[in-house]
Amino acid sequence: QFHLDNIVCFFSPILRASGYQSRCTSISTRIPVCTQGRAPMPRTFGLSHMSAPLRAGAGRWQVAMPSSRINYRLRPVRAAASDDEDVENLVIIGSGPAGYTAAIYASRASLSPKVFCGFSKGGVQGGQLMTTTEIENFPGFIDIAGPDLMDRMRAQAEKWGSELLLEDVESVDLSSRPFVINGTETKVKANSIILATGATAKRLEIPSEHEFWSRGISACAICDGASPLFKDQEVAVVGGGDTATEEAVYLTKYGKHVHLLVRGPTMRASKAMQERVLANSKITVHFNVEVEDAFADKKGAMAGLHLVDKETGEKRDLLVKGLFYGIGHNPNSGFLDGQVEMDEAGYIKNRHGGPWTSVDGVFSAGDLHDTEWRQAITAAGSGCQAALAAERYLTGNDLVVKCQLHDEDDMQAEQAEKAEKAEKERSKEGAEREKKDTQTLEEEFNLYADKHRGQFALRKLYHESDRLLAVLYTSPTCGPCRSLKPILHKVIDEYEGRIHFVEIDVAEDPEIAKAAGVNGSPTVQMFMNKERVANLPGVKMKSEYRKLIETHLGTAKAAEKK
Repeated sequence: QFHLDNIVCFFSPILRASGYQSRCTSISTRIPVCTQGRAPMPRTFGLSHMSAPLRAGAGRWQVAMPSSRINYRLRPVRAAASDDEDVENLVIIGSGPAGYTAAIYASRASLSPKVFCGFSKGGVQGGQLMTTTEIENFPGFIDIAGPDLMDRMRAQAEKWGSELLLEDVESVDLSSRPFVINGTETKVKANSIILATGATAKRLEIPSEHEFWSRGISACAICDGASPLFKDQEVAVVGGGDTATEEAVYLTKYGKHVHLLVRGPTMRASKAMQERVLANSKITVHFNVEVEDAFADKKGAMAGLHLVDKETGEKRDLLVKGLFYGIGHNPNSGFLDGQVEMDEAGYIKNRHGGPWTSVDGVFSAGDLHDTEWRQAITAAGSGCQAALAAERYLTGNDLVVKCQLHDEDDMQAEQAEKAEKAEKERSKEGAEREKKDTQTLEEEFNLYADKHRGQFALRKLYHESDRLLAVLYTSPTCGPCRSLKPILHKVIDEYEGRIHFVEIDVAEDPEIAKAAGVNGSPTVQMFMNKERVANLPGVKMKSEYRKLIETHLGTAKAAEKK
């Protein structure tokens, strides 16, 4: 028998003297192991059994003994940065499958990555899957909603220690070392960068696009399809790829009929999606058509589209209440300002078929460089490649400045406990909501609580509240809604006792959304004394919500004084 703590005490000074930090990941032994009077440990045991001095570092090292084997993670560590220059190992710009996968691998490698998830630029935080309904080709899931998959990836990245920043990157400086990343609110220096900003949906740029945007024209059927504006109406989707066909199928849940406008002679979607569209009686496919413009009815609402046949030149009108874009994407590379080699379209040119860009220490992942495959699984794979390449770059150039330590057993137990608790709470809330009738809601309603949900609470507060009333309209499949909720909740918490907040699900309460004139989700409306004082569709910066709240709270206070 031997004592593990004695081994730690023996090896740690040697490691420190050699300029190394170590992390013992496991010990395999052929004899029982005791730890100073405690019960014998198993023949193979993990990090939770290790003493504190061993919980650090990365890399690998192995010490062989006649009766045992100790596996260490080991890496030379640079001296800490000065107080006025805190340098990160790695910054990941972008979320989605590529960004989150890179974050998972980098954080598990103890690189403590900072992740700029994005906010308003370059599409939705979480990437294009946040606007996708059912995913049936991601390994491990027979089918899963895009936002649900992204929520899981984000949670996994956070679990291993990634720091997620909900803000955009305005610019980067790749000419200096370390690199400089300028976010909307945060400035960061880093020894390596992974670019995973993906691409943004293209627009048709028809003459009336601005007039009808969010009032009939949208680039996200998943976000806006459940809106009362399109319920039981005929709508159109332009495009012939997987995005367009998926949106067409999704819209049949809400619309009376869907017209798929394909600008060429054939669809470019996968065979499975083409078959699904052609077999759906609620979808009509129009080939070789171009959308010239949209037109309004006498009330100013969108009434239809002017179409032209690309082969014959014949013009005709199609009566629809909505038009959804599914015509491709543009790479989100403008913030790089040409500091990395790109092609004419703005996609990054990678080297050697891997994640390496033209700048050492800068790596690319996902749709920012992929002009061919454009799949969630290939984006995730390239995120893995970029993280591994970044780790090798940092290690090979002696650039690791700090490491984050993980007790894997404790973290897994904590994560499982949180998930189980959250699931129980959701089930309990759902069951309780089903049982409650109007009388019960009336009895349980608390006028003094800050946050509420559902049409009963909205009607009650609209008539009885003397506070500023903020209403968030969401839909169950809306990716941007999931991004906005935690942001808005944090803002509301800053005004405890001064604001009433209500969340309305437009799928559960469509009549409320219709009466409020809500044409898409998320939308935030604010009311004061039964008068609507603000209408904010989409996701805005926290500062914009704060400014509105402060303005109207100040107005109310001034009125009270008078």
